[in-house]
Amino acid sequence: MTPNTNETQIQNNTIELLKNMGYTYISPEEMKDYRTNTGQVLLKDILLHQLQKLNSFEYKGTIFPFSPKNIAKAIDDIDESINEGLMTANQKISDLLMMGKSFTEEPVSGVKKSFSLNYIDFKDPSNNVFHFTEEFVVNRETKNEKEKTRRPDLVLFVNGIPFAVIELKKSSRGTEEGISQMIRNQGKKEIPQLFKYVQVTLAGNNHSPQYATTGTPEKFYAVWEEEDEKVKASVSQLVKDREVSKLDKTIVSLFTKERILSLMHSYIIFDGKTKKIARYQQYFAVEKIMNRVKNFDNTGRRAGGLIWHTQGSGKSLTMVMLAKVIKKEIVNSKIVIVTDRKNLDKQIHNTFNNSEVKAARARSGHNLIELLQEGKTVITTLIHKFKKVKHEKIILDNPNIFIMVDEAHRTQNTDKMDSLHKSMKKVFPSACYLGFTGTPLMKKEKSSFDKFGGEIHRYTIDQAVRDKAVLPLLYEGRLVEQWISDEKGLDRRFEKIAKYLNEEQTLDLKRKWARFQRVASSERRLEMIMLDINEHFKQHIQGTGFKAMLATNSKYEAIKYHKLFQEEGEVKTAFVISAPDTREGHSEVDEDNKQYILEEWNKIIEKYGDEESYTDKIEDDFIYGDEIEILIVVEKLLTGFDAPRASVLYIDRNLKEHNLLQAIARVNRLYDGKDFGFIVDYRGLLGDLDKALNDYSGLADFDEDDIQGAVFDIKDEIAKVKTYYSYLEELFGAGTSVPLTDSIKDGTEVPTPDRILYADDQEGYQVLLGDEEKRKLFYEYLSHYARALKLAFSSDKIEEIFSEKEINNFRQKLKFYNELRKAVKIRYHEVVDFGKYEKQMQKLLDTFISADEMGQLTKLVNIFDAEFDAEIERMVGDNARADAILSASTATIRERMESNPAYYEKLSLRIKEILEEYKDKRLSEEEKLKQAKDIRKMLLPSDEEEEEGKYPETLKHNVQAKAFYDNLNNYFSMVAEAMPTYENKTSEDVLSKVVLKIDQMFSEVSKKPDWKNNTEVRKTIEGQVEELLWDLEDEYSVKFDNLDTILATIHSIGINNY
Repeated sequence: MTPNTNETQIQNNTIELLKNMGYTYISPEEMKDYRTNTGQVLLKDILLHQLQKLNSFEYKGTIFPFSPKNIAKAIDDIDESINEGLMTANQKISDLLMMGKSFTEEPVSGVKKSFSLNYIDFKDPSNNVFHFTEEFVVNRETKNEKEKTRRPDLVLFVNGIPFAVIELKKSSRGTEEGISQMIRNQGKKEIPQLFKYVQVTLAGNNHSPQYATTGTPEKFYAVWEEEDEKVKASVSQLVKDREVSKLDKTIVSLFTKERILSLMHSYIIFDGKTKKIARYQQYFAVEKIMNRVKNFDNTGRRAGGLIWHTQGSGKSLTMVMLAKVIKKEIVNSKIVIVTDRKNLDKQIHNTFNNSEVKAARARSGHNLIELLQEGKTVITTLIHKFKKVKHEKIILDNPNIFIMVDEAHRTQNTDKMDSLHKSMKKVFPSACYLGFTGTPLMKKEKSSFDKFGGEIHRYTIDQAVRDKAVLPLLYEGRLVEQWISDEKGLDRRFEKIAKYLNEEQTLDLKRKWARFQRVASSERRLEMIMLDINEHFKQHIQGTGFKAMLATNSKYEAIKYHKLFQEEGEVKTAFVISAPDTREGHSEVDEDNKQYILEEWNKIIEKYGDEESYTDKIEDDFIYGDEIEILIVVEKLLTGFDAPRASVLYIDRNLKEHNLLQAIARVNRLYDGKDFGFIVDYRGLLGDLDKALNDYSGLADFDEDDIQGAVFDIKDEIAKVKTYYSYLEELFGAGTSVPLTDSIKDGTEVPTPDRILYADDQEGYQVLLGDEEKRKLFYEYLSHYARALKLAFSSDKIEEIFSEKEINNFRQKLKFYNELRKAVKIRYHEVVDFGKYEKQMQKLLDTFISADEMGQLTKLVNIFDAEFDAEIERMVGDNARADAILSASTATIRERMESNPAYYEKLSLRIKEILEEYKDKRLSEEEKLKQAKDIRKMLLPSDEEEEEGKYPETLKHNVQAKAFYDNLNNYFSMVAEAMPTYENKTSEDVLSKVVLKIDQMFSEVSKKPDWKNNTEVRKTIEGQVEELLWDLEDEYSVKFDNLDTILATIHSIGINNY
């Protein structure tokens, strides 16, 4: 059966599904009985009933209900003010929902005690009531916009409290549109009073829904993949007489009553002020761990195991959520989080302390035992601390101690670490050991991890990339030895880098290249790599908001690279190394340069005080600041370091196995405008990437399935330039277009259309883009084309895939289409940029597409702007000028429509008539322009001569009264014939007096705070207007049959003008 992808049908399907899941539907009409006004989002009658039902307290064997006063106070308390911001209010409300609140009761006279009252029964879901509604009208916070309300598609309630919002889109529209709408609605001027309660948000179409929580940025919206077979099976029973969609599966997975209460109770945390909800792999990992640890072996130990969640997928937060659940479900439990490096211990300690699961940090092995004996329930420590504790022969034999070992593979694979692991087990012989790793296990490690208890849960690299939890990594090898072997090699490299640069850029590169004549051949390698990185970063990354890392082979090389970059003076760098006497598990490769390194280290200590302060400062500057563009590292910060702005890792270091996988994952984190992480390898670690990954020596010890998707050949992405190019050409060539489905957005290639039409006629292109749907496709296609082309130019491989002729054609087409975008923006008065990709687009144009000829997009000017006439005159042709005026006028009409519908609807209709008349060739371009200017004139402030005769003299200069006059005129003209001329009065005279009285009413009531949301104010005005009209009926013997419509019109005009 073909699924119906219409938005209304999708919403109706979802309504039926929620009903089948046991939710009670409240229609928009019925919802009016549950709310006093559209500013109120709590269903207070339902909440009142549920609080009375769920809560009571016991005193001396007698059960008492909570007093009406405290029940009312509980309802008031959860309606938290948003004065301190949405997320502060949301956190306070979330705490109340999870933990309840204590109230003082007086069970018997003179006795006062505190008792806990709960809003939700998390233990027994059947005690709660679940409702939902559609098109839930909520007042916006702003009073100055034309749209005064928002209408989320679906809102779900538990015990009368809104906990979820769903935005649905038809299948031809992207999920991003629904997410954008969801995020917009949480803004200060929008409907934060709804979202302050919300725990789960869901947006999308039938085939690609994504979920999050309040405050989540778009890039962190996630997909849910169900792992519970019973839940999977239930979907087909709940969805009747139609095909099951991905949306159906997601709704059942998230909103089954037991599941949603579990998510709310244990799997939503605040990381500082940032609210986060578990991704599906985190939820199922914790659930499986909890099922595992509830089993005991014959020695009384709990079963443990290993969790492999690929780097960047939220492993640290999984540990926080696990700790939270353990503390709730296992009485007197204690949790110790163990790492093997100081920076990782600090990082995970901070992660815990930013959440509600606070952790102590053990300063020493002895302090670790003290903290446990003092009753601390969550502690972070280093594995090395256990050696001293073992020597003191301290043993804590308790099966309720849980040891979480981070990067567990490192505690197993050396004799020294294995010894420390044994020390840990001697101190805690009955503890439950849970190992976490961000990289897959090598074949030789798998058997050794059986002592942990075997694998509990895995989330592979391939899964994370597919779910967009991390970014795909694109690999390019650059064999520097080929460039520096002789002078010809240097010349070939120069020509490749300079090929598509302009004259000024080429001269600058020549100046730099001359240095190689002066550099000894032994030093050329570092110099060449530095210059290659310098040019690559400057041409492709600098100024886009992104950064890079450089992994080097030794401390000496790290310092040397930094000095070389400083000499060049175009890219800001810093380096991080450990103290010179730290060997970090390797023989010292810097033996011959010890004095040089020591001198540099002493300068660092003199400046920063100590190693930790130095590392912290460089980390913070790189992550948050703008003073470091490339961070040079040796071993420190190649693991466990999160810097989402880092988009490129340059490798000049021999890396293999876990170290290689951990290093490349530094650039796989999500960030706005970042589609990929890039690996530029100067060591040839993965050759041409034309074999299975485990065929390369650096990854040979892994199973192929475990490392699938770790990196992709950049050539495969470069080839997609042609695909996106063909979409653009087809859009204008054959007059049809390829629909941009989610799979195409992800880069899936489709056959290139047979017919490609070329044209130099910008006017023809602009006219074709008069169709709004075609414009949307044009912007989408151009965005993808520009991003693909930018990627192609950043790689040496572009010339292996495309001929020089093709490359030049791609460049010229990008220039043409960008100029078209600028013209279309003005002509159809649209705010058009590529948002998070705009800086990258401009970088590409500036560097490779004749920067001197390319202007940036200009800011839109409205019809009232002093620059508007000049902007119009710069356009070519009367038709283009007319379109620009009419489009800008339409935007103004849209903004003002609700303030005077009768007037602006008339103008809107006239614009449509002008466009139709021109299309039918009943107007020339010149006539179209003249009429467009007349429309604009009607929107500009009028002078007194133009006002003459339009309105009665008494309404002159009164904009609000004129709005009433325009919109009530029709109703009064209907009774004009029945209204005799009486003492020279006409219906217009009578109407002018009526609207002046109405104007006076609104002028008075609008002085009251929040009058627009006050139902009593509305009733008062309606009563006064009714009396006014009744008096007219009596005086002139006429009848207003449509009184309700008149009252609604007056209310709308008043709300939008005062």
